[in-house]
This record gives sequence, structure tokens and C-alpha cells, in this order.
Amino acid sequence: MHIYLAGPLFTHAERAYLATLRDSLRQLPGVTVTWPGDLFNDAHLASLGPAAKQYIMEGCRDAIHEATHVVALLDGTQVDDGTAWETGYAYARGLPIWGLRTDFRQAGDTAHSVANAMIECSCARIVRSADELLAALAG
Repeated sequence: MHIYLAGPLFTHAERAYLATLRDSLRQLPGVTVTWPGDLFNDAHLASLGPAAKQYIMEGCRDAIHEATHVVALLDGTQVDDGTAWETGYAYARGLPIWGLRTDFRQAGDTAHSVANAMIECSCARIVRSADELLAALAG
């Protein structure tokens, strides 16, 4: 199983959480993980100037092409816009998407929603903790 790990990378806390999740996923037998946090170097991106945005989009798109599954962090009052794009793109490619929502706040379109309807209904499964995710993928 080759997992593409999607989630926001804009704060130290987000990066640390996703790096820890990446490392935990890699401990599962037969699992490889591609995480955008490993794909891009901040100094290199800065050197690209205006071309950096295209480089990021193409790198993430190409990494999704190599994946067999997507795990997407769905925390926040709204799902991160990059994560939403990655989820939609993976869904269009027919990849199974597992959402991880640890955020206890109400989100989505109805009282029964976990996230935005378009995101939630694109996910094959949504779990509420990293431990639940790891157990489900291992099982």
C-alpha cells in the first residue's frame, strides 16, 4: 500500500503532527508513505520565485499518481483548501480516501456531518483518531 498523506503544512504544529503520523504509518507492514512535507525544501521553493506554486502543484499531483490510497487530515472549521483539492483529485482518480478528523468541533453541511459534504462523501472512511486510523489500516 502506498499512501499519499494530505494535510496542511503551514504551522510548526501541523508539520510536527503530520510528520509523526507519517512515521507511524510507515511502521505498518507493507506501507510506504509520500508526504508533501518531504517533497519540498523551503529554500528551493524560495529560489523558484513565482514558479514555486506550479512546482508544488505538479509535485503533489504526481505523488498522488504514484499512490494507491490517500489519508487526508480533515481538521479545522473547514478542510484545508490544498487538502480538499488533493482529496477531490484522488477521488476522481478512483483512489480510496481515508479521512482523519480529530477536531471535535461541528463542521459540514448538516447536524450529522463530519466535514463538508463533498469531502466527507469522497472518503471511503473517516476515523476520529490516529490510533483508530492505524488500527483500521493494519486490520
